[in-house]
Amino acid sequence: MTGRSGTPSPTEPPTAPAVAVIGAGAVGLTLAGRLAQHGAEVTLFESEPATARIGSRAICMQRETLEIWSRLGIGRAVAARGVQWRIGRTYVRGRELFHVELPTTDEHVPPFVNISQSEVEEMLEARVRALGVEIRRETRLVGLDQDAGQVVARIETSAGVEERAFGYLVGADGAHSAVRHAVATGFDGHTFHDRFLIADIRVELPFTQERHFHFDPPWNPGRQVLLHPQPDGIWRIDWQVAPETDLDAERRSGRLDERIRQVVGPETPYEVVWVTSYRFSQRLADAFRIGRVFLAGDAAHVMSPFGARGLNSGVADAENLAWKLAAVVRGAAPEALLDTYDRERRATARENLAATGSTMRFLAPQGPVRRAWRWLVLTGAERSAWLRRHVDSGRLAEPARYAAPSGSDGRLPIGSVAPDCELPGGGRLRDRLGREIALVVPEGHRGIASAIEVGSSSPYGTDRAWLVRPDGYLAGSAPLDEVDVWIGPAMQRLVVTGWA
Repeated sequence: MTGRSGTPSPTEPPTAPAVAVIGAGAVGLTLAGRLAQHGAEVTLFESEPATARIGSRAICMQRETLEIWSRLGIGRAVAARGVQWRIGRTYVRGRELFHVELPTTDEHVPPFVNISQSEVEEMLEARVRALGVEIRRETRLVGLDQDAGQVVARIETSAGVEERAFGYLVGADGAHSAVRHAVATGFDGHTFHDRFLIADIRVELPFTQERHFHFDPPWNPGRQVLLHPQPDGIWRIDWQVAPETDLDAERRSGRLDERIRQVVGPETPYEVVWVTSYRFSQRLADAFRIGRVFLAGDAAHVMSPFGARGLNSGVADAENLAWKLAAVVRGAAPEALLDTYDRERRATARENLAATGSTMRFLAPQGPVRRAWRWLVLTGAERSAWLRRHVDSGRLAEPARYAAPSGSDGRLPIGSVAPDCELPGGGRLRDRLGREIALVVPEGHRGIASAIEVGSSSPYGTDRAWLVRPDGYLAGSAPLDEVDVWIGPAMQRLVVTGWA
């Protein structure tokens, strides 16, 4: 064995083909389920005895996350259960500055849905078990070694420490990842000084499908308050508070009740469901692939929640890695394909960290220059459209755009999510994507078996064929009259480089 820093040969097949996933949160469960759907043998390890309902750790699920879960089999149930908020209102000192209406489309899942991460994890676990994935709870990774053919994981159980060999191992075990520590990968970044107090309360409010963001309200001067609706009449309230704020003291003194009353009104009945406080960090792992070991979700990157980029980007990590890792395990792709996971998802994490870092610098400005800029923006935004564009309460998560060699072919950019559309024979394109590499052609082009035909009025046009990766990304395209000679080499390039 070469130890924890060993790098496998790019051509030698694994001697132990199964995959271990460490961590049964939303990211690990999504990854395990998608690996199973792609035909890989996978075992999931989790230290906790059961999924616990822990308030609104993450609640805002974007459309692409719902689409990934739809491929897994629970997306529409998540969307139906969650609150589909459509309007985001921004206030300064109690006065509404502007509001944003989320676009409505005819796609089968909405742009954003609010639902507790814990509740989604229960749905995910049931689905993953139905797919035949072994989930071993009350187990903890305590070390690992790897060589050119396998990873040997040391797993602590109630009966002692056992060693298990796997072809690959993925750490989806959170910000304090045991996997990341075991492979000695750096996790540089910083933690923001201000603290945030979060409470889930059950209360009736008149704006059931709206998100409200308050800058500098009279009842939290100099800081922010955010309200998000959840199912069952529960609202999440985030207060930005002073660094020395103590949650227990807030409860004992009645200050927590005072804070809630300032939001919901003096007479409105409410029930506290969950409350916590913590600081937010911005950190990025030095590598997402270390030999036969991978990092995903918070094990690879952590960021502030403003903009809903944390869990959503972690689920996208899982979807990106699942089809590539399964293809290599099945012998359908060479090891080189796995390097594209690190390149694509680390670049995306850097973009998300840049966006959330900018938001946090606006929410909690450090130094006189930044404080003066924020004051100028907030006081002038009502009168100036230019200043209004600089009000940063969190840029909402969007699907990644990967850097593809060909950039743009025809009318759609390669490296972007394949647009959904209705199919001529009924159904939607998204329902046909997600298992294998797909070829999309205009209706009536019958030259290639198993191709998916789209109508002439779709965004795909009438003169090109398109390859779509199993994670739903456009991988390449060619004119229809060149498809016969293009398709073979394009498929070979795709399973090596990720692009046709």
